[in-house]
Amino acid sequence: MKIRGASVVVTGAGGGLGTCLIHELLRRGAVRVYAGGRTEESSRDAVEIDPEVVSPMVLDITSESDAAAAAATASDANLVFNNAGVIAFGAPLEVDLSAVEHDFRTNVIGTLRVTQAFAPVLEANGGGTIVNTLSLLSLAPVTGMSPYCASKAAAHSFTQSLRHELAARGIAVLGVYPGPMDTPMLAGVKAPKARPEAVAKSILDAVEAGQEYIAPDDFSAQAYAGYRSNPESLETMLAAF
Repeated sequence: MKIRGASVVVTGAGGGLGTCLIHELLRRGAVRVYAGGRTEESSRDAVEIDPEVVSPMVLDITSESDAAAAAATASDANLVFNNAGVIAFGAPLEVDLSAVEHDFRTNVIGTLRVTQAFAPVLEANGGGTIVNTLSLLSLAPVTGMSPYCASKAAAHSFTQSLRHELAARGIAVLGVYPGPMDTPMLAGVKAPKARPEAVAKSILDAVEAGQEYIAPDDFSAQAYAGYRSNPESLETMLAAF
């Protein structure tokens, strides 16, 4: 899918990778970007990038009414980035179950909610693309981040199901599997981190190429290559963290 001329929705647009995606979308000629944020303040922050092209949109993906209103507002959309997400830490036997519920409510149900709201919009506009920001940890977990890993694994499974369900309606569904990025979400994690600006560029390169599985940084690309040849190797490597 070509970015030039596209009308795009970005959830989680208030910072980190979301902001970088908006910058790169504008650089490539998107004609409208709807910047979805959980609050009015977070959605307005993204508009400062280019007020003529970027439109603020309150979109808490855990809210059914927000998702429905967003789909009505962005009725010209043909590209949706399900980028919003949260992260909870803890090993399975120790973690507070409310933290697990929060990650699943946002990363799984919220992502699916936005997809259900926008699939009819994209179909009515002649088709389009949905891009789900997942994680390399969708494929194998880090024990100390078990709620996040499990929720992203579930979102990965929905991404695969949606890919086949929506193909007949002219909608491509792509999954993004980054490694650690230098964003506020991972500020407390000690690990080599990719620059989100570079990750955003790699993601949009892959979107334009129609790549279904996107490993957008050196770490994830090497790990994913190993995973494809030997799935157990990724689990072993990540267990060391």
